[in-house]
Amino acid sequence: MTISTELQQRAASLREQINYHNHRYYVLDDPDIADVEYDQLFRELQQLEQQHPELLTADSPTLRVGAAPLKRFRQVTHVVPMLSLDNVFDKAGFEGFDQRVRDRLTAKTAIEYAAEPKLDGLAISIRYEQGLLVQAATRGDGYVGEDVTENVRTIACVPLRLHGNNVPEVVEIRGEIYMPKAGFERLNQQQTEAGKKIFVNPRNAAAGSLRQLDSRITAQRPLAMFCYGLGELQGMDRPETHTDAMHLLQHWGCPVCPEMKILPGIEQCFSYLDQLEQQRSALEYEIDGVVFKVNNYVLQDRLGFVSRAPRWAIAYKYPAQEAQTTVLDIEVQVGRTGALTPVARLEPVFVGGVTVSNATLHNEDEIRRKDVRVGDTVIIRRAGDVIPEIVRVVESQRSGELPVFEMPTACPVCGSEVEKQAGEAVARCSGGLFCPAQQKEAIKHFASRKAMDIDGLGDKLVEQLVDCGLIKDAADLFYLQLSQLAGLDRMAEKSASNLLQALENAKQTRLPRFLYALGIREVGEATARSLAMHFLDLPALIEAEQAELLEIEDVGPVVAHHIHTFFRQPHNLEVIDKLKAAGVHWPAEQSTNTDSPLSGKTIVLTGTLEQMSRAEAKERLLALGAKVAGSVSSKTDFVVAGRDAGSKLTKAQSLDIPVVDEATLQAWTGFNS
Repeated sequence: MTISTELQQRAASLREQINYHNHRYYVLDDPDIADVEYDQLFRELQQLEQQHPELLTADSPTLRVGAAPLKRFRQVTHVVPMLSLDNVFDKAGFEGFDQRVRDRLTAKTAIEYAAEPKLDGLAISIRYEQGLLVQAATRGDGYVGEDVTENVRTIACVPLRLHGNNVPEVVEIRGEIYMPKAGFERLNQQQTEAGKKIFVNPRNAAAGSLRQLDSRITAQRPLAMFCYGLGELQGMDRPETHTDAMHLLQHWGCPVCPEMKILPGIEQCFSYLDQLEQQRSALEYEIDGVVFKVNNYVLQDRLGFVSRAPRWAIAYKYPAQEAQTTVLDIEVQVGRTGALTPVARLEPVFVGGVTVSNATLHNEDEIRRKDVRVGDTVIIRRAGDVIPEIVRVVESQRSGELPVFEMPTACPVCGSEVEKQAGEAVARCSGGLFCPAQQKEAIKHFASRKAMDIDGLGDKLVEQLVDCGLIKDAADLFYLQLSQLAGLDRMAEKSASNLLQALENAKQTRLPRFLYALGIREVGEATARSLAMHFLDLPALIEAEQAELLEIEDVGPVVAHHIHTFFRQPHNLEVIDKLKAAGVHWPAEQSTNTDSPLSGKTIVLTGTLEQMSRAEAKERLLALGAKVAGSVSSKTDFVVAGRDAGSKLTKAQSLDIPVVDEATLQAWTGFNS
C-alpha cells in the first residue's frame, strides 16, 4: 500500500521534533517542552510506525526501546585503533611528561593542553555515515571490539542522526559510556527489591549494561555518554585542534563533558587537577583522574605514538578510593526510625585522602550476600563524603572457619524485640515509643497535627527538650513545668504558658488520633480509625491476637504483625500507662453506623468549606461509615464541592459523578443540628 506524502512528512516531522527534544533534555539539560507533550509526540510516532512499518527509519527515536536478543556479539575491526593512555600518579610524573613533550617538539614556550575528567566507564566508538548512526563498537583490545550497535541506540543522549548541514560522509566518534551516580543508586535499589545481585560500582554497572545480548535490558538502564575524540573522518577537513573537534561534536548534537578546559601551561594544569579533585565527590559521575592532551593536532602528529599509547596524551590518576584492611568487629547501630544497621569496625586504613576505621554493611541481607565475617580481609571503597562501604571479601586470605555474623533479636539500645518482615531487607526495633535511639522522631510524630495536634511543639523544640534531658518519651511532655520551659532558648514565659495550655488541651483526644500518634509501623489514619471502630477502646486492642486483627478490613498480615508486636513490648505499654496517668483520655468510640445511607460510600472533598474544616468533615463522614478518598475515580460515589473547587470537580463532572454542596454535607453529618 502506498503511503501518502502527508504521512511521510508527519513521521519525518515527529522524528525531528523528538530528536531535538531528546538533545535538549539529555545533552543540554535544558528541556523546553513538558513531559506530557513529549509523550504525546512519541506515542503518535509509535502509532504511525506500527500502522505503517514502512515509515520506520534507522534514526527513529522509537528504536531506543531495544530489539530482540542477540545470540552473540559480532566482532568489529577499528579503522583507526583505539589505543590506551600511559598513566602518571603525581605532579612530578606529569612534569616529566610535559618535559618529554617539549623536548621532542623543541618547544621553548609552554604547551597548550586540553584537559577533561577521566570517566570511570567503558570506551566506545560510534560510526556515522551521512550523519546516520550505523555502528557502535567497544574498545576490545584496541584493534578489534564488539558490535554493540543495538544497545548504544537505546542510550538517550546518543544522537541517532547528527545535527546540522556540515556533517561528513563518515565519522567515528569516540567516547565513554558511563552510569551517573544517581542512576547507579536507583538501579541497585531496583536490583535489591527484585532480589537480584547488586552492582559493585558504576563502571561495573555500565559495562554489564552495555554488553547485554538483549538490548531491551540495556534500554532500561540509566546509561549516558561523553564524547572525547574522533577516529576515522572522511569528507571534511580535520579540525585544527582537539578543542575545535569537541565544539564540532557539540554542534552535531553529541554530549561533551562540561568540565573540559583549555590550559595554557603546566601551572594551570596543576590548578585544574586540584580543583577537580575537590569537586570530585560533587560530580554527577565517577572519575578516577584527568586526561591531558596536547591541543594542537599538528603537534600531536609530530609527537606520534609509542607502543600502544600516544606520546601527546597522558592520564593523571587520582589516589585510589579503594584499599584493603581487616574487619575487627561488626556492631549494630539503631537509627532514628528504628532501623538496625550493621557497621564494620576496621583496622584503620588510609583511603581516598582520609583514614577510615568504619564501613557500613547496610543490612543483614547485604552481609549475607558479601559473606563478611569478623577477621576477614576486605576491600573498602570511599567516594567523596559517602560513608565508606565494604566492596568485597578477599576470601583467599580467610584463615580457618570464621563465625557467621548473626543480627540481634533484641534491640541493642532498648532491648525491645527486633522484627523483620519476609521480603524486607531492614530489621527494626519495635520499641518505638520508648527506644532512646528513636525518641526524637517518635515524639515529633506524636505531637504532629494529624496525631495529638500539640500546637507550638515544633521539631526544633522537641530536639531541644530531648537534648536538655527534659523528656525521654512522649508521656514526659505532659509532666513539663513552666520553670523548665521558660529557661529554654527562644522560649519566654508567655510562649511556655501557651505550650502548657496546648498540652492540657491535647489530653482530651479521640482514640483514632491516639492510636495514630503511637507511631505503630504502617498504621496510618485510616487504619487507626478502623482499629478504634472495631475494638472501641484500647484494652481490647492491646489484648487482641493477630487472628482477630486480620478480621479488620484495612489490616493484612504484615500490619497485624506490627500491631501485635508493638503491644507486646513492655516498654511501649509503660509509656501508654504514663500517658493515661498524665490525664490523656478519649471518649468511648461508637461502632460504625452500618445503617447510615453513607455506609460504604466513597466520598471526595474538594474546595474550601465555609462552616467546618476539611478534617472535621472527614471525621464526621468516617463516623457514618463512609470512605473518604483523596482523588476522584470511577469508584467515587459523591464529590462534596466547596468554594474554588478545581480539577477534582471537573473530573467528577466528566465521569457523571454526583456533586453536592456544603449544605448537603451538613445535612448528612448533622452539623449544627
